[in-house]
Amino acid sequence: MTPYDPESTVPSPEPQAPSPQQPETRNQKPFWTYLDLAFFTSLLLPSLFLAALIVKVMSPVLPFGSPFQALLGQLIAYAFIFASLYFLIHLRYGQPFWRSLGWTFPLAAVTASFFAGPLLAISVGLLGNVLRTPEIPLPFQDVLQNRPTVVMFAIFVVILGPLCEELAFRGFLMPLLVRSFGPATGIIATGLLFGSLHAPEYGWHWQQAVLISVAGMVFGWVRLRTGSTAAAAFMHSTYNLTQLAAFLAQNRTV
Repeated sequence: MTPYDPESTVPSPEPQAPSPQQPETRNQKPFWTYLDLAFFTSLLLPSLFLAALIVKVMSPVLPFGSPFQALLGQLIAYAFIFASLYFLIHLRYGQPFWRSLGWTFPLAAVTASFFAGPLLAISVGLLGNVLRTPEIPLPFQDVLQNRPTVVMFAIFVVILGPLCEELAFRGFLMPLLVRSFGPATGIIATGLLFGSLHAPEYGWHWQQAVLISVAGMVFGWVRLRTGSTAAAAFMHSTYNLTQLAAFLAQNRTV
């Protein structure tokens, strides 16, 4: 006769689903919808207009000329745009903003992405030579007028730009497209949109749009592979830093 075991009569606890307040972040399916995406994008132009209006009103007391003021306007626009995204995720859905957009820090992935950014910049530069990308006046030549503007521009290029663009493209948009069309299509479509939105800065030259799209696809692959938007942002940051260093060195600016 089998000895009585009181624990054998206690049913095993069933695994519980993640708490809605603590969503899993590794390539989780987004809880937001295309309606939320439409709401977010509908605020882009009003945010830019309002930021430009604020800077225009403040311009008589702002130093360092129009390039510095343009950067300040972009900073204000970023604040409006991402405040709306924060309220959308945190207030409407009651979810944590950063974790919901995949802002996690797997150490190995983030470290590898940090060092891979310069390699990507070099590879994209070589691809540009293959495509015979034309030499054009860059949209940020005017930032070389004074050192404060150069410093502010560097902050945008290396920190704020990668942070905001990765949250918007790889943190918010790409998960929707991946959910609807699959990983490959989601990565490619997000990368193409990323390149297209940067194309006006480079006179709509298709070579530049292709190069930026390729970089965007690599950022998207990193986001999908690691489950971390932070890893994509760190790669984006050092990618931009490499290009900025080359630009400043070419123009002998310190």
